[in-house]
Amino acid sequence: MNLKDLDIKEFPHPLPLKKLIGPSFIILGTGLGSGELILWPYLSANFGLGIIWAAILGITFQFFINMEIERYTLATGESIFVGLARKFGRFTPYWFIASTLVPWMWPGIIASSATVISKVLGFNYSGYVGIALLVIIGILFSSGHIIYKTQEKVQKTIIIIGIPFIFLLTLFLTNRQDWQALGSGIVGLGDGFWFLPQGLPLATFLAALAYAGAGGNLNLAQSLYTKEKGYGMAKFSGRITNVLRGKAENIKLEGTTFDYTQENLARFRLWWKRINIEHGIIFWLTGAFTMLLLSLLAYSTVFHNTGIETSINFVIHESKIIASQTVPFLGTFFLILAGVMLFGTQFSVYGSNSRIASENLVISNSSRFAITNLPKYFYLFLWVQILAGVAVFALGFTEPLELVVVGAVMNAFSMFIYSGLILILNMTLLGKPLRPSKFRIVMVSSAFLFYGCFSLFTLFQSLQKLL
Repeated sequence: MNLKDLDIKEFPHPLPLKKLIGPSFIILGTGLGSGELILWPYLSANFGLGIIWAAILGITFQFFINMEIERYTLATGESIFVGLARKFGRFTPYWFIASTLVPWMWPGIIASSATVISKVLGFNYSGYVGIALLVIIGILFSSGHIIYKTQEKVQKTIIIIGIPFIFLLTLFLTNRQDWQALGSGIVGLGDGFWFLPQGLPLATFLAALAYAGAGGNLNLAQSLYTKEKGYGMAKFSGRITNVLRGKAENIKLEGTTFDYTQENLARFRLWWKRINIEHGIIFWLTGAFTMLLLSLLAYSTVFHNTGIETSINFVIHESKIIASQTVPFLGTFFLILAGVMLFGTQFSVYGSNSRIASENLVISNSSRFAITNLPKYFYLFLWVQILAGVAVFALGFTEPLELVVVGAVMNAFSMFIYSGLILILNMTLLGKPLRPSKFRIVMVSSAFLFYGCFSLFTLFQSLQKLL
């Protein structure tokens, strides 16, 4: 691992807010099909809305973690992974490759998409449908010009169409009592319990916490996308293009710093303010709003219905209730939208994971794995993930919810590790004028402790069952 020192340049002039919009759509999209559409609605359908406070807490934690990730890239122009390697040494790239690929090798989200799409098309779900969707993901990435733009366009389209439809549908199908239950749940009051009901599977709850937003190492990909978008000092970095169709750009691994003059610091603070607004509106507000709507919709339509206790079938049950209370087309469209959202999530997950793994491969040994070959490594890891998913399906692991929960518990443990590392990084490698405030330190530290305690308790509970 041979990392060069940072170059020194003037801090770029801040871009208008409308030109900064983009990276948060991808990160939001990675969560839409896991926490937002599957886990929190599933828990609300089975245990009521008294647990929805944790969804708000989870996405709030992720907002503050993500902003610390963006802080480092904004200030240095290099990815958070390069910074962590500078601080903690040569083994960090291997940890991030493993902790990114292993939890997501379980294709639970695409299995959920395959289940829903099979229902829409009128045939029985099987692993072959999931395999076909995985191959389509590979084809889509291989046909795009610039990888980042491909992901951004896909997620923007899904979000712009999907969220207004869900909002109108929820308004039509819910009543005052449902909204009152939601309001009570936000402060932790459920039907006969505070905060956590009896019988709640802790592993599933931890999975939902991890996926209240993006989840796992996917949050770290925010650094890569802000870098490709050219935030702050990342203006001096390049972008990953398609090895078949894109014109190669000059990609830099190491970043660029700046002198702490009054003008440069003023520019940094204005950048910081605007990217907080961008991420706050698109990731935190839109993500929380969507989780609340989908959980409320599940609660109002299938709460305590039979047949939804252990599988993704609650989404199909929802569509039937929607069809019976409105018109059949809306029930079918809800299923189509759910299937597309789930597909879009797996699409962005694989893209983000491939970016993370390829970046860390170069960091691990830049003389052996040249930065100029980064696009090739991206496609290598993309197809490795697709083939791993195919293997899981071929071995007979096809139950969507089980696959989602297994991956999410692993991702929660990963979040526990890196939230602490990022805080140490920003409090030591960045100059004092750029470091996080006391409030942000408290929020990220709280996330570190929260994910750590729940991860260790879940592990302890699982070991007790085995013994």
